Amino acid sequence: MNRAAKILPIRPSRREPRLRKSVPFNVRPTAADMAIARAVARNTEPAPEAVARALTFGADERLLLVLAATGWIASRGRQEAVQRAGNHALLVTVAATLLPHALKSIFDQIRPDRTTVLGHIHGVSFSGKPKDAFPSGHALHMGALASAAGALPPQPRRMIRAVAVALSLTRIVVLAHWASDVVAGFALGAALERVLRLWTGYPLAISQRGDHHAAS
Repeated sequence: MNRAAKILPIRPSRREPRLRKSVPFNVRPTAADMAIARAVARNTEPAPEAVARALTFGADERLLLVLAATGWIASRGRQEAVQRAGNHALLVTVAATLLPHALKSIFDQIRPDRTTVLGHIHGVSFSGKPKDAFPSGHALHMGALASAAGALPPQPRRMIRAVAVALSLTRIVVLAHWASDVVAGFALGAALERVLRLWTGYPLAISQRGDHHAAS
């Protein structure tokens, strides 16, 4: 039986006031999502949960906004390619911060940490709002970072992408998101970064500058 994620419209309860707003779509976790979450809840411990909770802050939108803004300021007055990279990083980070909030106002999904007792006995703590599982904002940022790293040389590109994937996976370990939320967020972030390249010119400015120097 195919248990793919289903998105079903939410019907307002007759007992609730008509003026109360509710999100229009309910996203259900897949069978694989639930199996992964159960495995984490059974096998985790307080120590690895604490480590994962600390690491997951590396993909937090507030930290990334500060870093992007700092990089943008530092890029002012530099070469055009550097300024464009700074513009791109800031724009992508702001967009990647806003997009998950917009989507979470449309889609409603319970977080896996709200569906387990065993997980909390083993050290899992609560994350964010109960019904804001889809999509993972942390993973969306990391998907954008991994995509942007495609313009870098092989060694730093591989390193950055490995870090992006690892930080995204911490969201599953702490049961803040179902696995499909993380995959969806990562893919959305990569797509968002690619679309915004059309506006910022990244990384074409770097390539064009290199071609100009080679020609001269």
